[in-house]
Amino acid sequence: MPRFVVQLHHARAVHYDVRFELGGVLRSWAVPKGPSLDPGERRLAVAVPDHDLGHADYEGPAVIIWDEGGFELVREREGHLVVALEGHKLHGGFALTHTGAKHWILVKMDDAAARRGSDIVAEQPGSVRTGRTLG
Repeated sequence: MPRFVVQLHHARAVHYDVRFELGGVLRSWAVPKGPSLDPGERRLAVAVPDHDLGHADYEGPAVIIWDEGGFELVREREGHLVVALEGHKLHGGFALTHTGAKHWILVKMDDAAARRGSDIVAEQPGSVRTGRTLG
């Protein structure tokens, strides 16, 4: 099963890097507010350059591995990607839809893993590997 990773990155703007192992690289999007389990929440996702697979294991002073696991590519067509995640924090279907330029929208599918009104990034801020948080 291919891997996914979500890294919380304290750069000049705090964001979550959502990465999927596809085609021998990590296809990547920066999500300023982080992923949501609420299907009613639409999250901006900005496409960033692909990263090499080794980057999925990186934690450092300004980066933690907020979530990771396996995923199934459910559907991919130009401008639309649907995945089923099996992570520590994120489960079920998620869709990325291209809205123009580098902008995409990340949405949780309305499935058994959906949690309306929840804020998973606030509820579980720590690294799935070390428990460390970035403050």
